[in-house]
Amino acid sequence: MISLFASTSPEVSIGPEKLFSLGPVVVTNTLFLGGIGILLLLVTAFLVLRGVKRGSRSRFVHGAMWMFESLYDTTLEVVGNRAVALKVFPLAITLFFFFLFNNWLELVPFLDAIKYNGHSLIRGAAADMNTTFALAIISMGTAQAWAIKKRGFIGNLKRYFVNPFKDPLHSFEGFLEIIAEFSRTLALSLRIFGNIFGGEVLLGVIAYLSSYAAPVALPLFYLLELFVGAVQAYVFYMLTIAFIGLGLPAADDAHQDASAKQLARKQKQPSASADVV
Repeated sequence: MISLFASTSPEVSIGPEKLFSLGPVVVTNTLFLGGIGILLLLVTAFLVLRGVKRGSRSRFVHGAMWMFESLYDTTLEVVGNRAVALKVFPLAITLFFFFLFNNWLELVPFLDAIKYNGHSLIRGAAADMNTTFALAIISMGTAQAWAIKKRGFIGNLKRYFVNPFKDPLHSFEGFLEIIAEFSRTLALSLRIFGNIFGGEVLLGVIAYLSSYAAPVALPLFYLLELFVGAVQAYVFYMLTIAFIGLGLPAADDAHQDASAKQLARKQKQPSASADVV
């Protein structure tokens, strides 16, 4: 983590620092702040839900509902299937608000100065590769699960494995698609980690260079990091629903499958009638 407002050089640690242990569980500063972020997210959701049930007209409730509806419309537009959008939307917005709350919480002034066992008590969850990799795997795993559900297990495998002798071009495309799945997972996790961790380093360097003038120099960079934190949370949300949408069969494919099934039924009906005669 980075110690702000210090006359000494900033200390940078890529990995999270251990605060204490609860049996076999090691509690790090990223896990600690992540827990606080989840708690605040649950409290916020409860307040919004209670306000909606009571018919509240407060700006807070209206703002939350506007954001909820905007994100849902975006999810529906990207996924293209209303039934799927309704089911993947909770995961997508949970990831968005989890990163948004944590990216902003780590920017609360002076909290970084609170130490425990010689380490900063808080650090953004997105600045921990363990967190970003885990959530990226969940996102990509969800995309694969929906692809299998809509295409079938064999149908989903056909996206990647094609007979090279019958169709060498699509066989090569399938090989590239396998590589793309791994690269998407890696990029999804490293993108948000790099931006958030880089923001921490930037604030630490600016605080060190400006020394006692940091309260004057830092506000502009804090505003920049607030913007970056929101953008990166939105990018993670968008990429999650985009990858889910990529795995779903296109509307034309679904229409062709339905037409093929109807044609097969019609072909069976005359044969059945002939048997009866």
